[in-house]
Amino acid sequence: MKLIGIVIAVTGILVIASLLAVYAYGRFARRARGEPSHALTKTGTAEFDTLVSQLTDNHTGQSGLALLSSNLHAFAVRAYTARHAQRSLDLQYYYWKDDLTGGLLSREVLGAADRGVRVRLILDDINARGYDPNYLALDSHPNIEVRLFNPSWARAFGLQRGIELILRAVRTTRRMHNKAWISDGRLAIVGGRNIGDAYFDASEESNFRDMDLLLVGPAVEQAESIFDRFWNSEAVLPIRHVTGMAKGDLPALRARLEKVATMGLAAPYIHRVAAESREWSTAGTGKLRWTSEAVVVSDPPEKAMGAGEDGWLMTALRPVLFSAKRELKIVSPYFIPGEGGTRQLSALAEQGVKVTVLTNSLAATDVAAVHGAYARYRKPLLAAGVHMFELKPEDERTDLSLFGSKGASLHTKAFVADISAGFVGSFNFDPRSASLNTEMGVLFRQEELASEVAAVIASQISPHCAFQLALDDGRISWTDTDSHEADELGHEPRASLRRRLIAWLIGYLPIESQL
Repeated sequence: MKLIGIVIAVTGILVIASLLAVYAYGRFARRARGEPSHALTKTGTAEFDTLVSQLTDNHTGQSGLALLSSNLHAFAVRAYTARHAQRSLDLQYYYWKDDLTGGLLSREVLGAADRGVRVRLILDDINARGYDPNYLALDSHPNIEVRLFNPSWARAFGLQRGIELILRAVRTTRRMHNKAWISDGRLAIVGGRNIGDAYFDASEESNFRDMDLLLVGPAVEQAESIFDRFWNSEAVLPIRHVTGMAKGDLPALRARLEKVATMGLAAPYIHRVAAESREWSTAGTGKLRWTSEAVVVSDPPEKAMGAGEDGWLMTALRPVLFSAKRELKIVSPYFIPGEGGTRQLSALAEQGVKVTVLTNSLAATDVAAVHGAYARYRKPLLAAGVHMFELKPEDERTDLSLFGSKGASLHTKAFVADISAGFVGSFNFDPRSASLNTEMGVLFRQEELASEVAAVIASQISPHCAFQLALDDGRISWTDTDSHEADELGHEPRASLRRRLIAWLIGYLPIESQL
């Protein structure tokens, strides 16, 4: 009885402390909020105003969408739109790495601010801690403001941070996973890429396969509206108020970014941006696909407080996702469909819809824990007739990393229904995306674009790029085609014993809702 009393007392103290911590943080957040501001979208004589007007005049009420599936091209378009911006850059990311490509894009953003461009940057705080000096330096520029989503009081890693994570556990696990790059309110890039070497084929270890969409027209206004809602929300606070530091060392950051740009490793990226400039001068925004049925969708920022609609984005995706009558292709690096999703996908397959799912193999994934939760759903999906593929850890593409990496990992979040409608964005088919993170993406109905996305998926599930799974007498097998010879494997292919043990253990833990 005495032990029970101690447990009750400790639990009570933790509950009270947690409530006090949440209350105190709420008061702090209200005091720390920044001044509201809004997108600068008034039509003027800026370069992108003229360019986009020429395009949209012939497509009244329609949005133009172009698929960015090449990592190097995705980098170059971002750099180009920063370099040619004349009014504003609104940038929203889960994280922005302090590496080669992160430094090069920071340099372009800083150069835009030097020209008088207003820059607003929102970063999720979970990956920003430890990099405060960089972000404070950018924030010191008179034309740049940096804000953090759901920031922590504790800026250093240690006991204080650990206590905060415990006392505010319900809130701190909620993150902003949105990705958007908006230039002059006229061009937007929305998709799955963060800012960092692995997203732009610059990593020496492993590079991600991913997709973005370049947008013009009404869809850009929708992206700006979403950005403004986050920028002015209670969940997003100015970094200077969070850290209590008014200024960072901007001259030191400038010197370091210039040094990065003069490194030999930067040359391929600088040359690609120059080539992008030539292409835009002759071909405008490239291969745009026009449609009146394109919408940028996002969870509300209130999701960080457990408010808003918990499954809002999935509510928007579900009607298109399950409208497939002939075939449905899904790509998700972290695929945990849950009991409900498994039933729905199985029902589609049993109705004669060809359902194809591509995710990471255990050897390719960068989050082995997620694989453990996903693994339990493979057998029922395969039994229902769902075609399942897992990306190999080696990259068989021709556009390999510029610096020698042959490692591959899937990061694309997309689906295509009946080669007519689809989605590209940040939403993983897992509980975290559905219930905890805010997510963002583009829903569209446009056959040419859907065909382009489907073609990329088809190349990624080819025998050289992916293992195909099968169910034989209740056991899963993986088909591995290598050097034109097919091997049937009875265990997670090319994964170390350590990875297999971690995935197996996670599969038995009751933590799926957090993955």
